[in-house]
Amino acid sequence: TGLILLLGAILLSSCIPMKRIKYLQDPKDANSARTDFKKPEAIEYLVHKGDNLYVRVNSLDEKSNYFEKSGSIDSYYSESGIYLNSYTVNDSGYVEFPLIGKILVNNLTIEQIQQKLQEKVNEYLKNTVVIVKLANFRVSMLGEFKNPGKYVVYQDKINIFEAVAMAGDMTDFAKRNKVLLVRQSEKGVKTYRLNLNDYSLLESDFYYLMPNDLVYVEPLKGKPFAFSEFPYVLILSTVTTGLLLINYFSK
Repeated sequence: TGLILLLGAILLSSCIPMKRIKYLQDPKDANSARTDFKKPEAIEYLVHKGDNLYVRVNSLDEKSNYFEKSGSIDSYYSESGIYLNSYTVNDSGYVEFPLIGKILVNNLTIEQIQQKLQEKVNEYLKNTVVIVKLANFRVSMLGEFKNPGKYVVYQDKINIFEAVAMAGDMTDFAKRNKVLLVRQSEKGVKTYRLNLNDYSLLESDFYYLMPNDLVYVEPLKGKPFAFSEFPYVLILSTVTTGLLLINYFSK
């Protein structure tokens, strides 16, 4: 009987409580639970050396072809196509643009670069629309995700929960209250801890991810011995086996 009780206690302690799994939990005092949150401003990404910019000039004038990148391929709708049609920011912070020449883009936002190029293009052609996108907006999701990996972002911004959804959500064994965010900059690398169980994340400066961010989720302690769901079948089998052994040795 003692052995059965011990096994039962181990199994019960190995089950993952819902409190560890649930995102954005209510505070302890349910009466003070908030329903409105101030939307955090997405930090504007500043382009720097090594980045790739996708630039396209749209116009009804055939002369707009002069602004096409030499040797570019026809497909703009694949990751490789966008990359091959992009312009790399050199070590001095410039991009070499057809007909216009070198343009300084270092430490400028995508919007500022678009305005700068639009002004230059307008000197040659009227009624044009210049489109500028960051071709290397990627985030890496590692650790306790159902589908970890590197993901390409085809939008101007993405929040942490959208990124988690891209990776298929976290596993039941993920440590959601201590998610590690690794962020790169020209000055080096910084790390931050995020608590995805806490409502305050909705107003955090880290609610939105930046290009090349890495999100790492650690496993819970004792993962090899933990159960995501209560193991009724295992407990029943253990109890049955224990009773049979007790009955056998008592004879």
